[in-house]
Amino acid sequence: MKKIEGHIHLVRALAGSKSQGRLSPLGNGYAIWDNGEIIHLIPEGWGDDNFLAEKYLPVMEQEDIEKAVILQGTLNGYQNYYTYQVVKQYPGKFIGAFAVDPYDDFAMDIVKRHVEDLGFRALKFEISQGGGLHGFHKPFRLDTDNNVSKIMHYLADYPGFVITTDYGDYTQTSYQPEAIVNLAKRYPKLDFVVCHLSFPNADHLNRLENALEQFAPYENIYVDISAIQDIDGETTEAFPYPRCQKTVGLAKKILGAKRIIWGTDSPWSSTFNTYHQLATWLENTDIFSQVELEDVMYNNANRIYFKPANVEAAAKAEDPVYKKFKETH
Repeated sequence: MKKIEGHIHLVRALAGSKSQGRLSPLGNGYAIWDNGEIIHLIPEGWGDDNFLAEKYLPVMEQEDIEKAVILQGTLNGYQNYYTYQVVKQYPGKFIGAFAVDPYDDFAMDIVKRHVEDLGFRALKFEISQGGGLHGFHKPFRLDTDNNVSKIMHYLADYPGFVITTDYGDYTQTSYQPEAIVNLAKRYPKLDFVVCHLSFPNADHLNRLENALEQFAPYENIYVDISAIQDIDGETTEAFPYPRCQKTVGLAKKILGAKRIIWGTDSPWSSTFNTYHQLATWLENTDIFSQVELEDVMYNNANRIYFKPANVEAAAKAEDPVYKKFKETH
């Protein structure tokens, strides 16, 4: 079955920064935060201190993955420009989202450059307290913060633009499914993707149901199901992940198969479960019919992220800053 990876992180150079300080590579896929925590971030064979497109392409071929969506986060450090370079080098095979801290003095300059010059038509808000902006900012709301609103008002001029959000789990100040609802209502021509199925726990399905029921009336809200295995504590031995089957089954019941996007959140998630397992687990369950599975594994990501106009914008983009630089150096 052909697939689109709906949530991948390609890493040109590790530059993570979050509540634990800066992330420094140790080699062999390991890295250390300033507070002393060591994490295994990149699976063996994928890179020592980076994860490049050239390392991922053979994996894509092996798993019948036709295209991939490159997202950003503070865990690896924003890889905005590398994402632009990869999308330009492999047009139509990759599409990317950029990221920005809305509290940067030059936030709007960054947004306009990435949209108007670099051709991005997706923005990733990694706002989780555990791994994103809420780890080093005072709590803020995506639907009411003036800094975010300036960005959203600008993006309203680009129908089909995708806003992808990781807001962490319910214990974090960043958890705000109701904000996504308000934004989807306010910007009906934009699409919104909530990462990681709103951080599910199979022992607390009522909490997940509450979030999904809020999303249900708005056809421009989608969920991706990346990293739900390690979020819910299921590793290699649990394949094909009975806890995840419960939460994805609930998402299908409430949202339907056409609003669920498969992804993995690799490379980190592929240190808990093999990428092959993450790429095939749904095929080893009876959650979806064959037609529904094709939607989840391919059609939905293709329809949302790879809109023809969005792919065209990326293909036509040319960085004027780099062009001028090359002319003088």
